[in-house]
Amino acid sequence: MTTCTDAPQPVPDTGGGPLYGLRVVELAGIGPGPYAAMLLADMGAEVVRIERPGTAGDGGMPLTDVTRRGRKSVILDLRYPEGIRTVLRLVEQADVLIEGFRPGVTERLGVGPEECRAANPRLVYGRMTGWGQDGPLAQTAGHDIDYIALTGALGAMGRPGEAPAPPLNVVGDFGGGSTFLVIGILAAVWEAQRSGRGQVVDAAIVDGASSLTGLLHGMMASNLWNDRRGVNMLDGGLPWYDTYATSDGGYMAVGALEPKFYAEFSVLIGLTEEAAQRDDPAMWPRLRESIAARFASRTRAEWTEVFDGTDACVAPVLSLSEAAQHPHLAARQTFVEIGGVMQPAPAPRFSRTGSPIPEAPPVIGVHTRSVLESWGLKDVEVDALIAAGAAIQG
Repeated sequence: MTTCTDAPQPVPDTGGGPLYGLRVVELAGIGPGPYAAMLLADMGAEVVRIERPGTAGDGGMPLTDVTRRGRKSVILDLRYPEGIRTVLRLVEQADVLIEGFRPGVTERLGVGPEECRAANPRLVYGRMTGWGQDGPLAQTAGHDIDYIALTGALGAMGRPGEAPAPPLNVVGDFGGGSTFLVIGILAAVWEAQRSGRGQVVDAAIVDGASSLTGLLHGMMASNLWNDRRGVNMLDGGLPWYDTYATSDGGYMAVGALEPKFYAEFSVLIGLTEEAAQRDDPAMWPRLRESIAARFASRTRAEWTEVFDGTDACVAPVLSLSEAAQHPHLAARQTFVEIGGVMQPAPAPRFSRTGSPIPEAPPVIGVHTRSVLESWGLKDVEVDALIAAGAAIQG
């Protein structure tokens, strides 16, 4: 029977983010794994990134790679038994481990799920891959574009009769990969607090990207979505949900889906009798031409002023460098400058345990000694590791 003494005791606010106190070991990789670790660090987790000796950082840009921010950097050489044992010593103190290698690699290195959970039964072992830990393609190479191609997501993007348009790597790597890895890790950590047992989180980009298309599958089942790109309500198929060029070479994005928003859009852009063509699909090509002609008559700045503050659901299409200067994003401090690099601030936001501004990506290996000592190794042990070459102080 639950009593008052069984209730969780209040934890004082630390100002370190909602994940303050969560310890994460990240085996360095590229793409969605580091981004997932960044998200955890942004929310206050202590993330230690284990780097390989001789690395110059992912992509050769270690000090400007935003996805490496907010972490401690340690260099361990896993070719040495002492390096493997040191990883397992860190695992003993950790809540989470993140790795993004092909299936079986960490097992061959000696830091797979069995070895790590033997060191720490409560450990949540997060695995980030494109194809997943099993299946016919599990051992083959791939990148974001390949994963979303197989899920149908890529095939739904682009103009009719044209090649699919790659959506950067935000749909596969970061949307279907990192986001679902973080969700899985946090769910497993929550469960481990009650069961006392950790588990493996198999986060595959093909699984997450497929999940992102769930709405479209439901709409297809209801005959509200055609399985062809560029002819539907959210893919540019509707004249009032598309992008249009302005007279100065800029673009405006229109998303006036609901009738009341479309009505306001029609008035502000100057549609008169053409506005009613929304109800007749046969007239949509002419309606699209009319909208395009009107947008082409003014600059992007002029149209931005026309629609600013209205419910017409129209916005200027900004470049990455322009986005940080937009008044709304500037007012919310959506972008911050860290280490001389303008970048997105941590998201989401928390009313009581707000996340601190992250530290810039560190020099690789700069925290080797301090992390190993603060995570339980003695000075003489760290000295021996560095002398043997199994650990390197950056």
